[in-house]
Amino acid sequence: MTERLVARPPGTTRLSAVIACYRDAPAVPQMYERLVATFARLGVDYEIIFVNDCSPDDAAEVLAELASRDPRVSVINHSRNFGSQSAFTSGLRVATGDAVALLDGDLQDPPELIESFYGKWLEGYDVVYGIRVKREASRLLRVSYKAFYRLFRAASYVPMPLDAGDFSLLDRRAVAALNSLPENNRFIRGLRAWVGFRQTGVEYVRPERPFGRSTNSLRKNLGWARKAIFSFSYIPIDLITALALFTCAASLLLALVLVSVRIADPTAVPSGFTTLIVLVLFMGGVQLLCLSIIGSYLAHMYDEVKRRPSYIVESVLNPPSAPPVRKPADVEVDEWG
Repeated sequence: MTERLVARPPGTTRLSAVIACYRDAPAVPQMYERLVATFARLGVDYEIIFVNDCSPDDAAEVLAELASRDPRVSVINHSRNFGSQSAFTSGLRVATGDAVALLDGDLQDPPELIESFYGKWLEGYDVVYGIRVKREASRLLRVSYKAFYRLFRAASYVPMPLDAGDFSLLDRRAVAALNSLPENNRFIRGLRAWVGFRQTGVEYVRPERPFGRSTNSLRKNLGWARKAIFSFSYIPIDLITALALFTCAASLLLALVLVSVRIADPTAVPSGFTTLIVLVLFMGGVQLLCLSIIGSYLAHMYDEVKRRPSYIVESVLNPPSAPPVRKPADVEVDEWG
C-alpha cells in the first residue's frame, strides 16, 4: 500500500525546539545562535525551550542570561538530574509549536538539520528523525551502537528505525500522542515509533562533542539497552521458555541415554559426584539467569505502579505561551478530518 501524504502549506508556522541540557553550559550560546539562524532561514515563528536537568556547571546562569535577553527563550530548571528522557518529556509538555524538534544540548545534533526535517514535515510526514550514518567516535563504540540498534530492532514488537536517536521533529499530533502516554519510565525513541503516524528519516553524520566529555559510560549505556529491551520486547521472556523446554528435553534425553548405557554396560557410566556437581551448578546458573530477567520486568513494572512523576520542575523562566488561535479559514483539514 502506497503511503498517502498530505502536504502542509508553508504559511505561518510555529516551531518549538526542546534542548536537554546537562553539563552543556559552554555549548548553550552556540546552540542558541545556530537555532535562531536556522529558524530565520526557514522564515518561521519559533520558541526555544532549554531544559536544565540540574546541570552541575553554570548552565543555570548562562540560560538565565539568555532568557533575560530573548523572550522567545524559555528555561525549565529541574530540581535534580532526572535524565534526558525526562528532560525531553518536560519540554514536550509545554511546547506550543505546530512541530517540535528535540535536540541534545551538546551540539552533537546539528541544529541546521532541522531545515531538512522541516522540508519533510511540509511534505506531510508527522515524525522526521535523524539517522546516524556515521558518528565521530572510536571504532569499538561505533560497532557497539550499530549492534545494539540491530538487536533492538530484531527484539522489539514495534518496527524500530536503525541508528536513530532522539534527534527528531514531531508534528503537533505526534506530540499530543506522546504527552498522553501515562508511563513514567520513558524511552522517547521507542515511544516515538510506537505512536505511529507517517515517519521518515534524514541521514547525517553525528559529530564529536565540541565541549567537555560525554556523560555516557559503559554502565549508563548498558542501562539504556536494558530500558529499551524491557520496554519494547518480550523476547527475554520467550528465551526463558525456550531455555526451559530445551533443558527439560536435554535432561530427559540424557536420562534415557544413561539408563540405556547402564543396562548395556554398568561400568560405562561414570560414578561419583563430579557429574552431579556440574549439573547442579549449570541448573543453578540457568535459574539465576531466568530470575534476573523476570526481576528486570518486575522492577520496570514496580517503577510504573508507584506513579511518581518522571521529573520535578524547580523554576521556569519565560514560560511558553500559546500563539494566537488561527481563524477557521487558515486551518486546512484533509479528507480524513
